[in-house]
Amino acid sequence: MKIEALKKLAAEKAVEQVKSGMVLGLGTGSTTRYAIIKIGEMWQSGELTDIVGVPTSEGTVTLANQYNIPMAMLNEYPVIDLAIDGADEVDPQLNLIKGLGGALLREKMIEAVVKRFIVVVDGTKVSNKLGTVSPLPVEVVQFSWKYTANWLAGLGCTPVIRGGEEAPFITDNGNYILHCHFPSGIDDPQTLNATLCAQPGVVENGLFLGMANQVIVSTKNGLQVLG
Repeated sequence: MKIEALKKLAAEKAVEQVKSGMVLGLGTGSTTRYAIIKIGEMWQSGELTDIVGVPTSEGTVTLANQYNIPMAMLNEYPVIDLAIDGADEVDPQLNLIKGLGGALLREKMIEAVVKRFIVVVDGTKVSNKLGTVSPLPVEVVQFSWKYTANWLAGLGCTPVIRGGEEAPFITDNGNYILHCHFPSGIDDPQTLNATLCAQPGVVENGLFLGMANQVIVSTKNGLQVLG
C-alpha cells in the first residue's frame, strides 16, 4: 500500500475508539487529517452525536469546519475524553517527539489533560532513540530567539530556525520554532525536557514523555498497535 493509504488506515483505526458524547482533542498533521475527516463524515451521517472538538491548531479548525464539527476552546472543556494526534518520532516506551507540524504548544496543552491519547504514525517514525529520526522542535519567543538558539547549541544540538531567518515560520501563538538536531540523538529525554522547561524564552518543546496511551503504526505489512 502507498504511504497515504497506510496513514488513512491507521487514522481510521484510531477513530474506532471515538464514541458519541465525547470531548475530542483534534490533532494536527498529515496522518491526523484522515482521522478528522472520518470523524466529520460520521458526524454528518449521524453515526456520531453530541461530540465537541478541541483543536490543536487553526489548520485543524479550518478542516473541522468543513464538516461542521462543533468546536470549543480548552477553557470551555478543561478535561478531554480522547485525543488523536500524530508524532514525528516514537520510541519503544511510547515517548514522542512532536511539533514539525508547527502546533506543539497547543498539542501539549490539550494532550496533558486528556483521559486517553492515541498516536497515529507510519512506520518510518518509529526509532529506538528519540532524536535519531526527527529534530526536536522548540517553540521560542521572537524577542530573544537568537540568544535562545545560542543557549540551545550549548546543549549539544544544532538549532535551525524553521522557515529561515528571512521568512521564519510563526506559530498560531506568535512564536518561532527552532529545529534542534542532535547528532547522536537525545541521550536523556527526561533531563533535557526539564532543562528546556526551566529556560526563559523557551515557550515549549516537542518532547511528549509518558503521555501516549497507545500508538497505532501503519507499516507495509499492516497495522501494529503499541501499548
